[in-house]
Amino acid sequence: MSAPSRSAELSSSDPPGPDPLSVDPLGDGRPRHVARPATPLDEDTLVAGNLAMARETEGLELDPKVLRAGVRRALTGTVGAAYFLVDGPAGSSAVGQLMVTREWSDWRNREVWWIQSVYVWPEHRGRGVYTTLYERVCADARAAGAGGVRLYVDVRNAPAQAVYARLGMNGDHYRVFEAMFEVPATVD
Repeated sequence: MSAPSRSAELSSSDPPGPDPLSVDPLGDGRPRHVARPATPLDEDTLVAGNLAMARETEGLELDPKVLRAGVRRALTGTVGAAYFLVDGPAGSSAVGQLMVTREWSDWRNREVWWIQSVYVWPEHRGRGVYTTLYERVCADARAAGAGGVRLYVDVRNAPAQAVYARLGMNGDHYRVFEAMFEVPATVD
């Protein structure tokens, strides 16, 4: 397997992050998963994961063409976003994914990284896949000098909220408000 492409990272000016992190969710000293940056070869997997996540968590049917264009833009580095994946055993297809974007915090004089588009395939839940992704993002964010990580979660998604709380994330401080524009999305 070749080295992960830096095109999946947020900026070519960033210093290289740490090597992929292994975690030990069962506490027996054996790594279970490795999180890696996604590459353009992962486009189909990321589209499938995002379609499934929107359906499952919010009952939404996303436009696959618009979604694919959005995923492609993140993978090619034309927007400030990057995906990370956890592959299944022996390099089989991905079992978990997330996307990271960055927000400038004037209060902290540094960036805050946002975790988005989280999806773990149902048959792999409860096995440390999200923990692996989260730890990788936290390590990369710390190495880049970020002030922390944040995410938003649908208020109806209690299982995800429980996972985030178990990892030490606090959901009590902020609420997210939105005003989404009814402008047709474009496909490049």
